[in-house]
Amino acid sequence: MEIGQKVRVFRLRDRAPQVVIARLGQTGAIEGYKMVDGSGVGLIVRFDDKFATWFFEDEIKPVQ
Repeated sequence: MEIGQKVRVFRLRDRAPQVVIARLGQTGAIEGYKMVDGSGVGLIVRFDDKFATWFFEDEIKPVQ
C-alpha cells in the first residue's frame, strides 16, 4: 500500500478506544507509516474529518 491510497477499515486486531472502533467501515487515505512492535509496520490513515490513527496492514483494504 502506498501513501495517498484510499483504504477502508474492515477489522481491528486488538482492543481499541471507541473513537477508533467508530472508524470500522469508513474510508480514509494513507498518510504515512509507523514502526510498531520493533519490527512491524503500521499505516497511518487520515479520515475526511481530519482524524488520523494507525492500523496494521491486515486491518485495512484498498478502495477502488
